[in-house]
Amino acid sequence: DPEAPDLHAELLSHIREQLVRWPVELVPDLLAEALVRVCESPLGPLTGDATLRKIPLSDRLREMQFELPLSGGDVPAYPTHPVRLGDLAPLLRAHLPDDDPLRPYAETLADPALGGQDLRGYLTGSVDVVLRVPTDTGARYLVVDYKTNWLGRLEGDRPAPLTAHDYRPEKLREAMGGSDYPLQALLYSVVLHRYLRWRQPGYDPARHLGGVLYLYLRGMCGPQTPIVHGHPCGVFSWQPPVGLVKDLSDLLDGAAAAAVGGAA
Repeated sequence: DPEAPDLHAELLSHIREQLVRWPVELVPDLLAEALVRVCESPLGPLTGDATLRKIPLSDRLREMQFELPLSGGDVPAYPTHPVRLGDLAPLLRAHLPDDDPLRPYAETLADPALGGQDLRGYLTGSVDVVLRVPTDTGARYLVVDYKTNWLGRLEGDRPAPLTAHDYRPEKLREAMGGSDYPLQALLYSVVLHRYLRWRQPGYDPARHLGGVLYLYLRGMCGPQTPIVHGHPCGVFSWQPPVGLVKDLSDLLDGAAAAAVGGAA
């Protein structure tokens, strides 16, 4: 509970509970202290520089599970024009400007080794958390994924101490592409779009879709987390164009399979 009077004690109780299930070597007090800093780190402009500590449980949808049908699920919508992973590449090129941090991923998807895979059946999973953030025009919803990737450097054959600089925006862009996280971010955006279309009264994707946050916890240093070019270290934020999310949702449905297949 981010609103707990003693957040360190709140986190420590959960750490001890999880250690029973997942026994690993660590110092619980140090981990709780580090997580307090994570919760007090700025999340950047997509949230109005809110922190996790300022977003109560009532504005969080944790571990949002989903089952997303692909190309009609059990019955392919376009059996003669199967949707393939590579069909996402033209969408990224059409909707993302050249300076968008995720546009280079279009080339990765265009590679037949990855892009040649059919999208059919069902995609299941869960989103770490969806945050509801108030704005002057109403609530916006953000997809959030937690990452514990070690992005440091080596000194000889040993890892050097981590710094916030290891999690600066430029480094996070590289980490996103190197781990295929852009694909995850795109799919999660579609999941949120479909959920809100179903549950949010008066749903308007341009107003309600707030973007994507990838929180690299090791780089989130508390209130003093360095800000680089307007973005805090440790936080990768991305606002996908509404048209991209809607077109991708249609593509995964199979509705645009023939058109995309012909264009590719």
